[in-house]
Amino acid sequence: MIIIGVAVGVLVVIVVGLVVARKVDGDSTNFLVAGRSLALPLVAAGLMGQAVDANATLGNTDLAYEFGFWAGASLPLGLGLCLLITGIFFAGRMNRMRLLSLPDFYRITYGRGVELAASVLMIFSFCILLAGNLVAGGFLFERFLGTSYTGGVFLVVAIVLTYTLAGGMFSDAYTAFIQMIITVTGSLALLIWVGMRFGISIPDGLGPFDLGQLADPAQGAVINWATLIALGIGDIVAIDFMQRIFSARSPQVARRACFVAAAGTAIVGIPYALVALSLQSVLGPDAEGPVLFTVLGDLAPIGLSILVLSAIIAASCSTANGAILGTAAVAVRNIAGIEPRAPGAERDPLLRTVRLTMLPVVAVAIVFALRVPQTGILLTLAFDLLLAAMVVPFVLGHYWSRATAAAATASIVVGLAVRIGLFVVTPTIYGVPNTLLYLPNDVVGAGFDGWPTFIAALASLTAFVTVALLRGHHPASAPPQVFPELAQPVGNTQP
Repeated sequence: MIIIGVAVGVLVVIVVGLVVARKVDGDSTNFLVAGRSLALPLVAAGLMGQAVDANATLGNTDLAYEFGFWAGASLPLGLGLCLLITGIFFAGRMNRMRLLSLPDFYRITYGRGVELAASVLMIFSFCILLAGNLVAGGFLFERFLGTSYTGGVFLVVAIVLTYTLAGGMFSDAYTAFIQMIITVTGSLALLIWVGMRFGISIPDGLGPFDLGQLADPAQGAVINWATLIALGIGDIVAIDFMQRIFSARSPQVARRACFVAAAGTAIVGIPYALVALSLQSVLGPDAEGPVLFTVLGDLAPIGLSILVLSAIIAASCSTANGAILGTAAVAVRNIAGIEPRAPGAERDPLLRTVRLTMLPVVAVAIVFALRVPQTGILLTLAFDLLLAAMVVPFVLGHYWSRATAAAATASIVVGLAVRIGLFVVTPTIYGVPNTLLYLPNDVVGAGFDGWPTFIAALASLTAFVTVALLRGHHPASAPPQVFPELAQPVGNTQP
């Protein structure tokens, strides 16, 4: 009964995505940025859909249940903070540039070499992010449909690709609007039901006002702050966020949509953390598996289970389709250098190639999902890498006239080298065993977890500023135009 109800919700989303796909009309600009025509409700829903994913719901619940409010709530609150910062400082500027993908900014500002480096890092990071959302679907279908975990992962992929391949950003925007209505309703309904059935009871030391979680390293303060910073700042250079900002019909709409989505992300995310804490008195401190699935499968009324599970699937699909679309666009446009249809041409090579590239992008994400079946951790890791390498060139490229290609290159190389170096010697990743790439050693212990986020970001900033100051100031000039339609330089491109 539960899976039938979830299937109905999924079917509605697929139908809507396919119906609006006709708006693409064979044009890559329509496919990638919805013809730059989206109004505030659709842009806000799309931005919120990228923030409120399976990591910020299911991952949030698991982390809060095990480690406390701030361990889980840092995921949605960090993403909400990112939207707030982006709305204040970057959304209007980026929309005004009329870009098709985020690495276009790095090309215009720093040149082709930095664009390529940014593209590779973003593709890698977003394959990790996409994997985190496939994980949630894999667990859900394994628990409620009786498939294997692997089968559940492939089922989510099939659902998302069905309408993303057809409608691109138009399908993403319209389905996200429906998905976020389901998600907000499910989040609030779950909180109300838990409060009425069991009461909102917070274990000592684990609640939102127990600030030892943000002050005491023994209570996970370093990891919690690292999560907030990695998401709140690292997510600024998220290709899926920026695709929606580019799709807004005006800079004003882009800015306002960020603020609406930031508020919506907090409204959805906080109840999941509070529910997780309250469930400790019901399930005990040692419950196994996704605790939310245990409650929905064994304790909750069928109607509520259908609503909340539909919300989790909706959140997963909303983020997954944006990640697939944005990652494929970067691979085709910014690495392969394929341009949109020339005037008078019958076919758009960019549109056709982006659609084909979605398949290998998904394949890489599936590998990550099968290798690391974690939800919240994969989200944080993805943007931890971007914080270490890409945020400093992005921010200073907007606001510092001394920003140069040499400084950006140094920042990327140093930040990434430091972050990867610290990653492989640290036995845990945000409190979870490092099963991806760990070199056993007696020097670095689990207590160092969280610090690499700050150290790598500081190293990136130091490298950028040092090289920029040593090389001196050069007049801004545009690099060779790989994509002629983007001709306005933003910062300095001379090394």
